[in-house]
Amino acid sequence: MTRIERLRNIGISAHIDSGKTTLTERMLYYCGRIHEIHDVRGSDGIGATMDSDPIERKRGITISSAVTSVDWLDHVFQIIDTPGHVDFTVEVERSLRVLDGAVLVLCSVGGVQSQSYTVDQQMRRYGIPRIAFINKMDRVGANPERVIRELRSKLKTNAVPLQLPIGSEDGFAGVIDLVTMQAVYFDGPWGEVVRREHIPFELAAAASIARSEMLEAIAMVDDTLMECVLIEREPSVDEVREAIRRTTIAHQMTPVLMGSAGKNCAVQELLDGIAFYLPAPTDRQIWAHDLRQPTADVDTPRMVALSSVCEEPTVAMAFKTIVEDFGPVTYIRVYQGQIEKGQTYINTRTGRRQRFPKLVRMHADRRTEIEVAQAGDLCGVIGLDSVLGDTYVEDNYRVALESIIVAEPVLQLAIEPEGREDSDRLVKALDRFRRQDPTFRFWTDAESGQMLIAGMGQLHLDVYIQRLRDDHHCQVHVGRPQVAYKERPSRVVPFEYRLKKQNGGQGQFAHIVGRLEPLPNDSEADFEFCDEVSGGRISRSFIPAIREGMVEALSCGLLGNYPVVGVRMVLLDGQEHEKDSSELAFRRCAWEAMRQEVLPRAELELLEPMVRLEVEVPSEFQGSVVGNLSRKRASLSSSQDLEGTCRIEAKVPLAEMLDYANEIRSLTQGKGTFTMVPAGYEAAPKRVAENATRSDGQRKVSIG
Repeated sequence: MTRIERLRNIGISAHIDSGKTTLTERMLYYCGRIHEIHDVRGSDGIGATMDSDPIERKRGITISSAVTSVDWLDHVFQIIDTPGHVDFTVEVERSLRVLDGAVLVLCSVGGVQSQSYTVDQQMRRYGIPRIAFINKMDRVGANPERVIRELRSKLKTNAVPLQLPIGSEDGFAGVIDLVTMQAVYFDGPWGEVVRREHIPFELAAAASIARSEMLEAIAMVDDTLMECVLIEREPSVDEVREAIRRTTIAHQMTPVLMGSAGKNCAVQELLDGIAFYLPAPTDRQIWAHDLRQPTADVDTPRMVALSSVCEEPTVAMAFKTIVEDFGPVTYIRVYQGQIEKGQTYINTRTGRRQRFPKLVRMHADRRTEIEVAQAGDLCGVIGLDSVLGDTYVEDNYRVALESIIVAEPVLQLAIEPEGREDSDRLVKALDRFRRQDPTFRFWTDAESGQMLIAGMGQLHLDVYIQRLRDDHHCQVHVGRPQVAYKERPSRVVPFEYRLKKQNGGQGQFAHIVGRLEPLPNDSEADFEFCDEVSGGRISRSFIPAIREGMVEALSCGLLGNYPVVGVRMVLLDGQEHEKDSSELAFRRCAWEAMRQEVLPRAELELLEPMVRLEVEVPSEFQGSVVGNLSRKRASLSSSQDLEGTCRIEAKVPLAEMLDYANEIRSLTQGKGTFTMVPAGYEAAPKRVAENATRSDGQRKVSIG
């Protein structure tokens, strides 16, 4: 096989506390990348290799995705360990955008949890084949059969187990490989010695049945293996592996492996599975927008297929930026061709030529200089100024890769520097955070004059405030959290507006006719603009200015100065003046029409952000937790009793959950845990809307 056929670009993704980083640490050890295994929470004074940030080691969670490269079975794995907490989901999003395969880690007790849904949706969005790994098989209450059922019922995936556990909970000792029909054990202080034996007699019958079920499930989606089943011929190990690989890459099945990273058991089998079943860059077809010959139909742009060949023109994507004291470090995925140190490439977003001063191969926070990065490689470029999703190409090869989806912030805080010397440090630090994290925003409120920061949740903002104090020595006062509401029209509004001003000299004249239409509640778009002007009544050059004026007017609604979304603006007619019409005049006309005529009659309603909540508590606290959620306007969707532990799922307004961490500890004597995932926006009840808009009238947020 060629170099690129032996390459695997994979991500390790899961719900929080499923053991992703612990698993990655073992993978690095067994591949010889590190020579000691360290504790994730840093209790040994060192911490996990991939969690290099002091805040990550202190909190025991992954905050920022980390990249490394290892060798296994003559293959090269480029691995990205991603965060599990929903507040840092952009790290998962931009990692999966540039990867070819993934490992979905699931807890053997928790099963498919709230963040598992989010990760599954992200994998589907970018067409990423995955292996499911059921971790923590040594935990009390481990139930891999239930986890597999949840994979099928909740994630709607064709989950096919390739292994059976040997023992359970504290007695978990290894796995039975149903492909080779061998019992696999892991000896030595760190489970580094793999021992393969005959299947124990007491498990032989169960293993035979499980293998037959596995082959039947694969044959249902693979014609080649189906032929073997029909003629009753036993397929070889290679034939089974090839069938699993074909169907996995085609998204027709999800292989399920199991083990315990914490107990150093069966991680090597997962490494084998990555090499055998997940795709190389050559197994996936990547498409790019062709910018050389723009099509007349904007909705169906012309696409061009990329090739994972080094001799083709270069196409690469920037998917992450870290701003350090010596300059930015941009993470790059090379899709086609190669990039060379010191060469110049074109940024298709800006059209500018940019030089790649220095290339590095990354291993967490450590870097090794390289001269060339070829198709399929993940590398870093030091000194490159770019933003998330920028495409870099060679001269005269103008294509652009599909950008990365970034979620909108849902929570904001007011911050204020303690002293004058902190002011400059604060702005510089916030600008660095913004460049690194597209879900982090900051601005100065025009009415109150306060500095506001916004992010994906309380933990997200807490981490950046801690970094302000620890890394940038900037002391700040922090206000109470504010929920990011939105406004939406509820009725169709026809309008006609004329702008006519004459102040001696050239005047301003513009006349527009149209209507506002509310978008459907399930629409993913915030704003749509439809140009239905005919007969040249308005020059084509003025149409973009009209759209800009409308968008600007929608940035601040009338209820509480929140953004207005769910809007379709249809431009029907208008008129212009030979001398007094201009882009400025039509932009101003559109803005005034929206503010004075359209929005006041649109019957705006307030939208509040919702979260999907998952709570796990001892069963004796179920009643008090459910009662508390009911008072928070929660909509309960399910409640399951899992051997003494109750799992409650609900949809709740985010505004009711700002202090839930303290509440759940109080309700459950510190024994309850919870996770929240954004669940879109819904119309707020009248009482809540009145309180939200009334408090917005007092824009000054108290600083504590």
